[in-house]
Formats: sequence, structure tokens, C-alpha cells
Amino acid sequence: MGAGGAGGAGPTGPASASDASAQAGASAAAASTPAPDLAESLRQVGAAGKSSFEAAGDAAKAFRSLFFADVSLARSALGRTIAFAGLAIACGASAWLLLMATLIAFLRGAFGWAWTTSMLAGAALSILVAALASWAAMRYFEHTRLKATRRQLARLGIGELADLTPTPDSPQSAREATENLRERDAAGHPVTDKRGVPVTPP
Repeated sequence: MGAGGAGGAGPTGPASASDASAQAGASAAAASTPAPDLAESLRQVGAAGKSSFEAAGDAAKAFRSLFFADVSLARSALGRTIAFAGLAIACGASAWLLLMATLIAFLRGAFGWAWTTSMLAGAALSILVAALASWAAMRYFEHTRLKATRRQLARLGIGELADLTPTPDSPQSAREATENLRERDAAGHPVTDKRGVPVTPP
């Protein structure tokens, strides 16, 4: 029994000693590792902030360069656009005049119309085309009045339409409220806001 007990204690004794020595070594290593210095942490945070600030500055410089390059390109393109638009208008006008002269000569030669009648026919055609072009221009010009933006600003209480549009919490549509708005009331007086500023329908 005594021998058996000694034999059983023999294998566990060295293992326990080795575990204890390993734990002691880990504790010594942990104790020898220096704690992070506050100044070093602040220095790292400052370096990271400086890097972020420099990156933001570089991005702003790149955006500035891109913006000025776009402005320069747009300015150059605008000049060329105006030049070519003028050339197109001149050539189109001359081509239209020649076309009208050809039409007048054709009406005179083919149908025997008088010069006055032939020129009146050409003038009538020109007036018809001008009227259609004017109608299309006015129709598309309506899109330059920023109607939707003005309605939403008025709904927020900004602009001359603020007194004539529903409040932001109203379920009524601002478009429906301003759709039938007229520049003059039933008496023929201009529609104005509370400050007396004339209201332009959106």
C-alpha cells in the first residue's frame, strides 16, 4: 500500500511542478511587459488625426482642381457653342431664304401664280413655322420656373407662395393647391401675399 501510494504520487509530482513553473513564467512575462504609456497613446491619436486631416486636405485640393478644370472646360465649351450656334443660325437662315425663293419660283413657274401670291404663300409658311417654334419655346420655358422646388419651399413657409399653400403636416398636395392659382383675383387685382408682394403662380 505504501509502495503503491508512493508510486502514484511519483508521476503527478513532476507534472504539478512543471505547471507551477509555467504559470510562474507567464506571470513574470506579464509583469515584465510595460503598460501602454498615456503620452504614447496620445501621440498615436494625434498622428492618426493628422493623417486624416491631411487626407481631407488632399481630397479638398483634388476637388478644387477638378472644379476649376470643369469651369475652364465649360467656359471654353460655351464660347465654341455660341460660335457654332451662330454659324448654324446663319446657315439655317440663308438656307430657309433660298428654300422660300425656290418655292416662290416653283409656284410662279408650275402654277402660274403671280409674284405677289407666291411670296405671300412663302410668307404664310414662314409665319406658321415661327408660330409653332414659339409655342414649343414657351412650352419648354415653363420648365425653367422651378415649379416643384417653389412649391416645396412654399410648403415650408419660404417664398411668396407660403400663404397660399398647405402646411407641411397637411395631407393636401401643394401641386393641387397651386394648380388653379391665378395672377389676379375675381376683382382683377393682382394676387399678393401678406406683405403685398405680387404672387407668381408656379
